Amino acid sequence: MSTSRVEAFSDGVFAVAITLLVLDLRAPLTSGSLIGALADEWPEFAAFLISFTFIGVVWVNHHAIFHRLARVDRPLLFFNLFLLLAIVVIPFVTSLFALYVAHADSQASVAAALFNCALLLMAIGFQLCTLWIDYHPALLKSGRAPRSIAQQLRFATGVFAYVACLPLSFIVNPILVLAIDGAVGAFYIVDQVSGRNAGD
Repeated sequence: MSTSRVEAFSDGVFAVAITLLVLDLRAPLTSGSLIGALADEWPEFAAFLISFTFIGVVWVNHHAIFHRLARVDRPLLFFNLFLLLAIVVIPFVTSLFALYVAHADSQASVAAALFNCALLLMAIGFQLCTLWIDYHPALLKSGRAPRSIAQQLRFATGVFAYVACLPLSFIVNPILVLAIDGAVGAFYIVDQVSGRNAGD
C-alpha cells in the first residue's frame, strides 16, 4: 500500500485530537480581576500546552518517518492505528489531569498517572512503528537507511520518562510530574529543531 492514504487518515486524527484540546479552555466570568481569574486556571493552560506539544511533535515525527517510506505493509498499518488510538485519548486525560492536578490528594495522583499512561501508550505506538520500519528496510525509499542506534534511543526518551512518572505520580506532587512531562516535550522540540532526528 502507498503511504498517502495512511498519512491522510493519520493527519485527520491528529488534527481532530489537537483541536479537541482547546475545548476545555473556558473564558472565566468574574467581577474581580480578569488576570487573576485567568491565573487561577493555570492547570488547564499548562496541560493544554503540554498535550498540544506532544501531539504536535508526534505529528512532525510521523510525517518525517512516513516521508522516508516507499510503501506500507499490514503490520505497520496496525501499529499506526495503535498510535492513533493513544492520540485520540490524550484530550480526555488532559482534561482529567487539568481538573485534578492542583489538588494535593490521591485523585490528583490517579489523574497524573492516567495522563502519563496515555503518553506512554503514544510513545510505545510510535516506537512500534519506527522499529518495524528499521527492521524492515524494504519499506524504505531507495537510498534511505534505517535509523542509527543513537536515533532510536533518542526517540525512546519519552518511554523511559513516562514509565518513571507513573510511580512518581503517587510519590511526589502531581504538579512536579506535570513539569517533568513539560520538560520531555521541550526536549523533543529542541531535538527536532536541531535536526538530529529529522527524517528528511
